[in-house]
Amino acid sequence: MAGDRAAAGLDRRRHGPAGGTAAGTPLRRREPALARTLEGIDATPNTASPGTPTASAPGRLRQILALGLVLALLVGVHLITKLGPPGIGLVAGPAVAVVLVGVARRLGLSWHDLGLSRRSWRKGALYGGIAVAVVATVYVVGALLPWTSSSFLDVRYDMALGSALLTALVIIPLNTVLLEEIAFRGVLLGMLKRPLGTVWAVGLSSTLFGLWHILPSLHLGEQNQALGNVLGSGPTAQVLIVTGVVLFTAVAGVLFSELRRRSGSVLASAGMHWATNGLGVLLSSLLWAAHAT
Repeated sequence: MAGDRAAAGLDRRRHGPAGGTAAGTPLRRREPALARTLEGIDATPNTASPGTPTASAPGRLRQILALGLVLALLVGVHLITKLGPPGIGLVAGPAVAVVLVGVARRLGLSWHDLGLSRRSWRKGALYGGIAVAVVATVYVVGALLPWTSSSFLDVRYDMALGSALLTALVIIPLNTVLLEEIAFRGVLLGMLKRPLGTVWAVGLSSTLFGLWHILPSLHLGEQNQALGNVLGSGPTAQVLIVTGVVLFTAVAGVLFSELRRRSGSVLASAGMHWATNGLGVLLSSLLWAAHAT
């Protein structure tokens, strides 16, 4: 009997008392702690990434209101710039761009979401420089070919080279590229990407970018010699021109958005945007000068 009691004592010292753990703590004391731990895991809040469409109802309302404010600001500055006094866009455009960034930051978008992060400046500048070189090559080839050179003869840019340089290097960057890239490839793309994803964000922002060009294209048939010769004048020609411009610029918006997505910076899309407009002005001015001589 004494041997049995000694063996039992040794067994208890090795494995702990019956119904307990190896450390001697009763299992029934640890069960509540385990249950509380599991409840805490179940109650952990959902920390989905900002890109997933899991916003609460107040969050969605806030996003909708912010989007409405951005669109209202864009419509207002567009009308002021196109219908207001000359040069107003040089002030209104950059000012609205700053306000749009402020709205987006207030909504919670990061500098990376807006394509404005300093970490992506170098890559964006590289992509933008390559885009400028590509556009310049295409333009030079188009200007040298007899059947396409007339498409660069825009009466708006029948001006001295000095005026063309001012337009290309100052007016277009401040009046056009800055606002449009911040608005469409920065703020709108970032705001729409959060609830809708990249594809829908690119599609919608590019569609809006196309519609943005309705007003500037209303008299394009009168301003561009090639278009006027091909389509003539009248309401039908104007509808065709406006529709073509909207579709073309919407597709261009997709390309600009892809440059911005791949580089992470609006500098890339801004480079191609400037090249498309600014180099077009310079080339048109040079061609008009050549025709005059």
